[in-house]
Amino acid sequence: MGLFFGTDGLRGKVNEDLTFDIAYKIGNALSILKEKPTVLIGSDTRVSNSYLTLGVASGAMSGGAKVIDAGVVPTAGVAYLTKKIKADYGVVISASHNSGEYNGIKVFNSDGYKLGDKEEERIERCFIHDKTNDFPDIGTFEQDFTLIKQYRNFLIGASENSLEGKTIVLDCAYGAAHRIAPEVFRRLGANVIAANAVYDGLNINNGCGALYPENLVRRVFRYKADMGFAFDGDADRLIAVDEKGKVIDGDMIICGIAKYLKSLGKLKDNTVVGTSHTNMAIEDNLKRNGISMIRTDIGDKYVLAKLLEKHLSLGGEQSGHIILKDIATTGDGILTAIMVANMVINEKRTMSDILEVELYPQTNKNVIVGDKFRIMNNEELLKEIVKYNGELEGKGRIMIRASGTEPKIRIMVESQDKDLNEKIAASMVYMIKRIDEEV
Repeated sequence: MGLFFGTDGLRGKVNEDLTFDIAYKIGNALSILKEKPTVLIGSDTRVSNSYLTLGVASGAMSGGAKVIDAGVVPTAGVAYLTKKIKADYGVVISASHNSGEYNGIKVFNSDGYKLGDKEEERIERCFIHDKTNDFPDIGTFEQDFTLIKQYRNFLIGASENSLEGKTIVLDCAYGAAHRIAPEVFRRLGANVIAANAVYDGLNINNGCGALYPENLVRRVFRYKADMGFAFDGDADRLIAVDEKGKVIDGDMIICGIAKYLKSLGKLKDNTVVGTSHTNMAIEDNLKRNGISMIRTDIGDKYVLAKLLEKHLSLGGEQSGHIILKDIATTGDGILTAIMVANMVINEKRTMSDILEVELYPQTNKNVIVGDKFRIMNNEELLKEIVKYNGELEGKGRIMIRASGTEPKIRIMVESQDKDLNEKIAASMVYMIKRIDEEV
């Protein structure tokens, strides 16, 4: 991870952590890394998107770049379109699942893949040292809000079946999926119930979407739907709800898709990629079905790196970032939802039959801290983690990590004993808060 970029691009509160100046320097850095590049920019619905889009565009144009603003497009749509129109870089202005006062910047290369750590560090070196590229000939800027139609057609073409006869609830989180997701599913023939599907950047992710699936549960029951899908602000995450009203997280979706692809002979090396957070029950379930799982650090960029390294088909995170590597270059919530709907039709089974897995109880806690890196290197904390992992060996595990996008320490305790999980997590929260208060 670089000095500014986290596990999913650069992110922060607008005009506090993430300023117009930083956006300008990132755009300008792209024109330093490549002479006169073509830069495609897309965003979600946040009110600060135009402000930051103009920052990135101004910096890039100052270095001679051709900038194309595609308007509101899901993150995966920017990745797809960057490769499709042969742009040199794709830039997404979005803070993903975070609330409206936050925003972020993600950068894709010409092949539609997120930049790796080394490439992000090259960008950082450009703006840390105030290095700017002021090209004699200013670049150009254009808006093309029709480009999203190409991504829409890609999604429609990814479905093997008509979805006619299926009632599907979509929670679009007031974000980038607000128009395209309902349109795609309706064009595929589904009876669509669309919630939080208007352009409202102030309320993006506010009590809705992938982080609040309980709202989707209520709507699935109310409309007696066959399935429900919830996206986050930039639609790269998917959390589902089955016809019984049970929440299906990213782990469970990956498990179901893996078994489905294996049955078709399309799961390369019969192996999937998960993360250190992937539930132990998923790994056990996959193993019983002849499927291996490789774990990586948390962050879909690390999942993708392993998929590319091992030439595999499928990977993702519990949070709902799921990469269908043979179809897309990054996590795509809408595409994954289409895959799940097609599985239900092709298997002639319900979503609950296909995707339900009895997970090990997990207790997750987040602690806001002043210096997450100092805490993660605290010797007392490290000894406590070793102690608890020793006690849980073979029956569970404890994982403490610094958030890649926020000033938080994340705690996860997993075992079949829910009360024990809560007890250990509470002990760790207390210790971390105490360490944080020490000067």
